[in-house]
Amino acid sequence: MQGFTGFPEGKMRTTPVPEPFFSELLPAIDHLGELKVTLYAFWRLSLMDGKYRFLRREDFANDEMFLRGLSTSPRQAQEILDDALERAEARGTFLYVSIEDAQARHDLYFVNSPKGREAVEKLTAGEWRPNEHETGTVTLSHVRSNIFVLYEQNIGPLTPLIADELRDVMATYPSAWIEDAIKVAVRNNIRKLKYILAVLDRMRAEGRMEQPKLDAAPDLSRYDGYLANDAE
Repeated sequence: MQGFTGFPEGKMRTTPVPEPFFSELLPAIDHLGELKVTLYAFWRLSLMDGKYRFLRREDFANDEMFLRGLSTSPRQAQEILDDALERAEARGTFLYVSIEDAQARHDLYFVNSPKGREAVEKLTAGEWRPNEHETGTVTLSHVRSNIFVLYEQNIGPLTPLIADELRDVMATYPSAWIEDAIKVAVRNNIRKLKYILAVLDRMRAEGRMEQPKLDAAPDLSRYDGYLANDAE
């Protein structure tokens, strides 16, 4: 199980969730996938503008971080997604409409709200049609700290302790420095936070602007022994 690092300090953006979700839907939903697509839809739709808000199936399917939360198997994640969307539609949480254009068929999902019902009515009557770019391209990875994502993808699991250390690092160094330090750690195959900190310390000592490009990275081997001994 991946640990949660906790809600950060300071002002955070919140996502509005209708009260009937807690009083009616939450007690009734007995499928984790259905619960996830429902909450995901509330979040994504809250970030959108426009009179009528909706999501296409591909909006769910193209969010890699969301899909990994359904299953580590890409094929199984797609199957769970389809099942979850069908359950949310059958329950009445989502309203489903299929439309076609010159390129393909699109499965559209609206929340079953007054605006959602109005949109479906106008869409089926031919009085309104969504444009191609209406849903935007925001994904879960876009709103998560890029440093956290880079660390997980290249160094290792993001434990609560490491997340706290990374927050301290982000408060001390610019993001570009940290990203470059992670790349240097990968380049030298020393995937440890202490090595990243050592690279950052040297960048600060030598002056970041004087550093060579990453494809000609400075020799940081003097840190190898320290890190190896510390890991024993």
